[in-house]
Amino acid sequence: MTTPPTPPTPDDPAAQTTPAQAGHSARAHSFNAAAAQYAANRPSYPPALFDALEELSGRPLKGSRVVDVGAGTGLATARLHERGADVIAVEPGAGMATEFRRTLPGVPIVRGNGNALPLADHTADLLTYAQAWHWTDPALAVPEALRVLRPGGALALWWNTEALDVPWIAAAARRIDQHFDLDLSAEKRNLGPGAADPADRLGLTRREIRWSRRVPVDAHLANLASHSVFLTDTDERRAAFLADERRHLLTAFPDGVVEETYVVVLLLARSPLTP
Repeated sequence: MTTPPTPPTPDDPAAQTTPAQAGHSARAHSFNAAAAQYAANRPSYPPALFDALEELSGRPLKGSRVVDVGAGTGLATARLHERGADVIAVEPGAGMATEFRRTLPGVPIVRGNGNALPLADHTADLLTYAQAWHWTDPALAVPEALRVLRPGGALALWWNTEALDVPWIAAAARRIDQHFDLDLSAEKRNLGPGAADPADRLGLTRREIRWSRRVPVDAHLANLASHSVFLTDTDERRAAFLADERRHLLTAFPDGVVEETYVVVLLLARSPLTP
């Protein structure tokens, strides 16, 4: 459930000409009504991710001008801020932005999206998209990123993906696939530079960071239910699936604590040294 296909931008009503595009738009906007649930239950990111950002970008986060695009409720923004970055968030959704301001009142946030960044030319050392690039139109977002980045700056895209080599996680992914008649696990397996096209033309470097967290069953299910495919499902279907999933989880984790294992897929490209 990490990277849906990338149709035209959901913020352009004229682009909504097919049921698939309309569905994509509904999914993109679904988070606003569940922002508090999203903030409380989605996984954050491990310190090793930010170490890799510094290594691959060739500069420390401390003191760098960072723009976190599609910031949502600020899960990644908070980690960047903690590392000393001079960070500004860009978020299109009203509900998500409201939750962001509640949890990170001291960090600036502006309304906008990656297809038309509300920022001046060549003002950022690093542009980050945490779980957000797939909501953009890369044909628009790549030129915008290059416009806003300073010479020698970097574009970083990353996703928390489930570790499908863990048997219980693979089984859960299959149940989700069957519920939605999708092959979401294949999307996760195929995540790579081609998934970021045309950003892959910038020469993306890939890094994978494995990590895990232990959470109560209820938190795991709330995390699951905060994904757009569930948020746009009917109440009855969602409730039935989550009740059945609880039974599976309690069989695997009778103490009621789930160990979620993730692989953060990081893609990073340096901008040209001259504008």
